Amino acid sequence: QVQLVESGGGLVQPGGSLRLSCAVSGFTLPDYAIAWFRQAPGKEREGVSCISNRDGSTFHVDSVRGRFTISRDSAKTTVYLHMNSLKPEDTAVYYCAITTEGSVIAGTKFGTPLVRSNEFDYWGQGTQVTVSS
Repeated sequence: QVQLVESGGGLVQPGGSLRLSCAVSGFTLPDYAIAWFRQAPGKEREGVSCISNRDGSTFHVDSVRGRFTISRDSAKTTVYLHMNSLKPEDTAVYYCAITTEGSVIAGTKFGTPLVRSNEFDYWGQGTQVTVSS
């Protein structure tokens, strides 16, 4: 059974930092991409960052580029989202998800996974990030 478990969310002041983790278990396919999405109250879900297992390529949307960094551990069982210089508008529930769709994975460095959330097979339960003073 495939499971994705997010952790690391919490309450942080503007300008602060958090590191989110996405622990993946029960997934054995070699070709995939993992992405972080977020959804704020009353807003649509938004793709934030993605990473390809093929070549490690990454992409971040403009609103977080330079502040957020997606990475993975050497065992490729955990994906991280390092979030710095947090702003109140970053407040949302953050989800990680996996896609095995080849055309989506191929476009990771261009951000393709972030605009094709319907192609993701497995999702975590989400972790709340609140940025407030």
